[in-house]
Amino acid sequence: MFGTSGIRGPVGDEVTADLALAVGRALGIDTDRVVVGRDPRESGRLLTDALTAGLRESGTDVLDLGLAATPTVGRAVAWEDADAGVSVTASHNPPQDNGIKLWQPSGQAFDGELRERISERVREGDAALVGWDQLGDRTAVDVTDRHREQLVEHVDLGRPLTVVVDVGNGAGGVTVDALDALGCDVETLNAQPDGSFPGRPSEPTAENCQSLATLVTESDADLGIAHDGDADRMRAVTADGDFLSGDVLLALFGRAAASAGERVAVPVDTSLAVADYLAEADIATTRTPVGDVYVAAAASESDVAFGGEPSGAWIWPEETLCPDGPLAACKIAALAAERPLADRAGDIETYPIRRTSVEVAEKRAVMDRIRETVTERYDDVSTLDGVRIDRGDGWLLLRASGTQPLVRITAEARDSARADELFAEATEILEAAR
Repeated sequence: MFGTSGIRGPVGDEVTADLALAVGRALGIDTDRVVVGRDPRESGRLLTDALTAGLRESGTDVLDLGLAATPTVGRAVAWEDADAGVSVTASHNPPQDNGIKLWQPSGQAFDGELRERISERVREGDAALVGWDQLGDRTAVDVTDRHREQLVEHVDLGRPLTVVVDVGNGAGGVTVDALDALGCDVETLNAQPDGSFPGRPSEPTAENCQSLATLVTESDADLGIAHDGDADRMRAVTADGDFLSGDVLLALFGRAAASAGERVAVPVDTSLAVADYLAEADIATTRTPVGDVYVAAAASESDVAFGGEPSGAWIWPEETLCPDGPLAACKIAALAAERPLADRAGDIETYPIRRTSVEVAEKRAVMDRIRETVTERYDDVSTLDGVRIDRGDGWLLLRASGTQPLVRITAEARDSARADELFAEATEILEAAR
């Protein structure tokens, strides 16, 4: 039921009010106080009502943040001395989807053990309902201003900037407020919350952010910022209108956050360019499975100064273990204030990387066969998440999608011809296992 990013799927099919009610009842068994927020999708209203009903009839008090960025929800669990937090969101998914993601007081998403506990209760229909005179309260709470204040407190801009923020019709308006409070001249795109995402698709990719890149260039802005629907992701555009890759952003953030001898947590599909750039400053990388919950778990270790995913999730563990797109926006603005992002990105040597996704009927069985074949044939193999083979001058990765009947192939090397060879090698491994 839960993937690494919580529950997600089409509304009325996989995600229903019945499911939200059941999750509320399951979470209410061992919580007294829960923070709940949602992104702008219209379906989020009824799902929040259903989930809140399940919590309240379990005797749990609900602090309702209403429309709120996911990192605001993640931070608010500790602020409000709550036992858990719930984001009703499908993040960067299309408008027909919605979902439920659960948060711990640390700001980290529910890990596998906690997710399985809730799933088991939902499957079994477990609940601990109370009498009419013990129902939990539902109280409206606004903590967005506190989130903005935290961002301003932890970021110092050396000079005022001109910034274009593409909110993506999502819940990330706190970024605009924080940059304004930091003295920036802020222009917005798609700033009106609208869960049908009329301005652009919710996921902030280079293709979807062409209008942002154009506006940054034409307005002589210092940089552009883009969020997804719940603002847990952040992507950036240079003053020249170039959309920075997730690997380049990860390298920039990691180098700025970590000191020599420290580590940066990265998922297994991260480019070699990140490790090479960080190694120049004696900063090591530690690989995790794909998913912000795994990056957050690694980032909670004492010598890990930063964690991130090239998809746009960035974690500064000293501030929160929740991916915080608005915080990332302020951090990248601070870097741009010191030195143009294009110049910084130019310091990072990037390598050819090949990616594709292949539809398969039985992805688990296919991955089992791949794992058996690869571990017999190759010496340097990691099965941390899928199967990753280190070939010295490059690597290849085969891993099953967490939500779709797909096996994803990635291959990278420091020259193009070798990347093509490794990609062909990975494709042959998959075809032999189908």
